[in-house]
Amino acid sequence: MMRKTNDSFAKGKNSRRDDAAPKKSFQKAASSKPTTKQYAKSESTRSFAKPKGPKPVKKEENDGTIRLNRCLANAGICSRREADVYIQAGVVTVNGQVVTELGTRVKHTDKVMFHNQLIQSEKKVYILLNKPKNTVTTVSDPRGRMTVIDLIRGAGVERVYPVGRLDRNTTGVLLLTNDGEMTEKLTHPRFEKKKIYQVSLDKPLAVEDFDKLKEGFHLEDGFIQADELEYVKDSKRMEVGIEIHSGRNRIVRRMFEHLGYKVEKLDRVYFAGLTKYNLPRGRWRFLTEAEINALKMGAFE
Repeated sequence: MMRKTNDSFAKGKNSRRDDAAPKKSFQKAASSKPTTKQYAKSESTRSFAKPKGPKPVKKEENDGTIRLNRCLANAGICSRREADVYIQAGVVTVNGQVVTELGTRVKHTDKVMFHNQLIQSEKKVYILLNKPKNTVTTVSDPRGRMTVIDLIRGAGVERVYPVGRLDRNTTGVLLLTNDGEMTEKLTHPRFEKKKIYQVSLDKPLAVEDFDKLKEGFHLEDGFIQADELEYVKDSKRMEVGIEIHSGRNRIVRRMFEHLGYKVEKLDRVYFAGLTKYNLPRGRWRFLTEAEINALKMGAFE
């Protein structure tokens, strides 16, 4: 459950809504510069505390070699977990020999091939996109529709992939990278990264349905509930801000559809510490070193 914030989802002790519009409301994240109070736990300063120190490196890991699964992940092909599956399947060769043993270590001079294609370690690239509507969150589309990759042409020669997916008509914060390890950390269900959406509905959200979203209910793929929920100011209850950690497919739309509402607009304003502040719709930018380090450290929910 998200703790008290300044502007986004500002709430007092009385969390239950009555017929009058709340005095304090969820505000669009793009409207003002995000602060720690807006988007992080009150203990967030501890999240950014300096680590106790690097873990000791084993001698065999300091000999200029790395694990084969890490080599594949560094090349942006997949995560380490997925690399282990590919290795066991026999589709990876080292210096012309098929390698299926997990834990195999390789040198930078070794010739590593994946599906008969030579892999090379790429420079890690991290791109933040404010995704517009009518854009597909895939690398390519057989139907010729605009993709998120089309929007970042010119970002560099490295091949990047979207982290997770947003529906074609869902807008907002989207990360693209060739860092397979980070992608796994941000998308695997066990990590449960925080996401905040602004939802526009076809009719006012009734108080009883507001409470159902907070209390939770069962969908076809299991129990779900909003971690935080707030009416948007001056929206006549037709817009709400919702915070969730679940990464299940189309989960926000399905939650409201389950209660009989049609989602007219869905905008992700926050993902794992990233916001679209100062980033117009359809535009992109590279992450800063501070943002990259925070993601690697897991400093954000």
